Amino acid sequence: MISEQEILNASVLVVDDQPANVQLLGEMLRDAGYTCITSTTDPYAVCELYRQNRYDLILLDLQMPGMDGFKVMEGLKVIETASYLPVLVITAQPDHKLRALAGGAKDFVSKPFDLLEVQTRIHNMLEVRLLYRKLENSNKVLEQAVQDRTAELRASEARFRRLTELSSDWYWEQDENGHFTKVFGPVFEMLGIRSEDVPTGDDQEARWDASERKELGANLAARRPFLDFVYSRANLDGSRQYLMVSGEPMFDSSGRYTGYRGIGKDVTETMRPSDEPTPKH
Repeated sequence: MISEQEILNASVLVVDDQPANVQLLGEMLRDAGYTCITSTTDPYAVCELYRQNRYDLILLDLQMPGMDGFKVMEGLKVIETASYLPVLVITAQPDHKLRALAGGAKDFVSKPFDLLEVQTRIHNMLEVRLLYRKLENSNKVLEQAVQDRTAELRASEARFRRLTELSSDWYWEQDENGHFTKVFGPVFEMLGIRSEDVPTGDDQEARWDASERKELGANLAARRPFLDFVYSRANLDGSRQYLMVSGEPMFDSSGRYTGYRGIGKDVTETMRPSDEPTPKH
């Protein structure tokens, strides 16, 4: 909500080529309690004044020599391209009202002035203007917070991946269609995956423990998360090689599945039975 004091402290620019009208509106605003009032009788100065001060409200006379209020609004719209243009036009011509609104004005008052009407329209328009500005600022703060959080998450993800690579023998990522997008280490060989990129020979396939490979394949196919799954294969010298792998599905911020990732390492030294021969290299 906008407080009454915030409205009274809002910045107002009065634009009229008649000094008497400028004085009348200025006195009316001050009598109502407004504290930040600027005025000019030069329509050519309005755009630069607004560019420097970004007034909360401009009281703009339409009929001025040289540069009328319509041309002033055209100049203001060049400055305020993506925001609220806070113009309240003043006119003695009823047929100018629709044209003024179409030109970007948010409201109008008629000459001769009804001071109560003018005060009410100024108050209402300032309340809307300040609410709009507060919403705009909140959106900017939210957008910045999102950008900061996104940067933090990306940095955290990069650290996670680096630590993962350092603590494992291989790391991989797949997209939602199962295609490998990131590979670190001998992923295809260690997983025994038949892929278009690295086919696995039949002799290699036969050396895996069939039940373990089936369970591992089921986990990968179902996109299930799993931790420290151990499987093994026979080496050519008769010893066994033990591998431990963990995997998890990945999702974006909306919960949509985006792929799969996993890590693995050789745990033969910790898993080999004491009576099993050590493989020769």
